[in-house]
Amino acid sequence: MNKWGKLKSGEPVRLRDIDPAATPDFHGSKEDAEKKRPKMRTALEDLQELMWAEHRRRLLIVLQGMDTSGKDGVVRYLMDGFNAASARAVSFKKPTTPEVEHDFLWRIHALVPGDGEIVIFNRSQYEDVLIVRVHDLVPEAVWRKRYQQIRDFERMLSESGTKILKFFLHISRDEQKERLQARVADPRKRWKFNHGDLDERKLWNEYTKAYEDALEKTSTAEAPWYVVPSDRKWYRNYVIGSVVIETMKKFGMSYPEIELSDVVIE
Repeated sequence: MNKWGKLKSGEPVRLRDIDPAATPDFHGSKEDAEKKRPKMRTALEDLQELMWAEHRRRLLIVLQGMDTSGKDGVVRYLMDGFNAASARAVSFKKPTTPEVEHDFLWRIHALVPGDGEIVIFNRSQYEDVLIVRVHDLVPEAVWRKRYQQIRDFERMLSESGTKILKFFLHISRDEQKERLQARVADPRKRWKFNHGDLDERKLWNEYTKAYEDALEKTSTAEAPWYVVPSDRKWYRNYVIGSVVIETMKKFGMSYPEIELSDVVIE
């Protein structure tokens, strides 16, 4: 595993060996990370504007994780530094009837970024090798083929000019319990609670195995997975913000040249 929890292609994944409360590659406190936040927000804003002006690159950010792992929180953190004119967040829920009647990637492909755009997927195509597997919604012979189909899909996107960053928000079962209890206790957060969350929590081990297989089988050079310890929300946000900024800086973008010799402003 490389910096920021980046997985190597085909690297075996054992989530139990990764501490969800750890803060690797960051030598500081929560306060230190928060002091860096204004500078990171400015960097995200400037890089996004440059990307939109250049209008060549595309960036897809995929967020996956157990219930309460913080996907919504990461979306808020990133979108706070982005202009909604060229950045959007997409949440994938239970497929509609038309979506079910097509291949599982049909609804995904329609929402990937276009030139100059940044798109954040809150859940994604990976639900079709996660919840579908755990709840036995399709035969094993079907969902097992989807690892290769996802790899092929992501390679096609990459070859077409889309940079893909995938983050697994890794929390502990104890931390999930605390977050669920906090939702129940706070009237302002109670609307987020769903009794079905408790049924899903009982399947923790099954989901863990499904995630391990998905991470191992679909982390590639063109679409890597990052396993981000997420018990500490501030660290989770700092890591993902840092990876996004580092990635966009490597694009080597520049503002387009505009011919001004014949421009007259009266």
